[in-house]
Amino acid sequence: MSPPEAVAMLAVFGGAFWVIRPVAGAIAKRIAGEHRRPGIDPAERDEILQELQQVREDLSELAERMDFAERVLAKHSEGGRLAP
Repeated sequence: MSPPEAVAMLAVFGGAFWVIRPVAGAIAKRIAGEHRRPGIDPAERDEILQELQQVREDLSELAERMDFAERVLAKHSEGGRLAP
């Protein structure tokens, strides 16, 4: 093997190692379970659940208001058509 071939082979294998090493490290961490994030703080969890409940209540109230508005508009448009 000539010196230029040896240099080229060294560059190819070195480049492959340089690319594969971080991927192999990430796979090893995932297998070991180090990729998992710590759990959420219970106080923060409760706060998020309270905010979610408030959003649900607001959405329910908005749905009721929309139903009421639709009924009022429907009565108004029906009344005009049925009147002599």
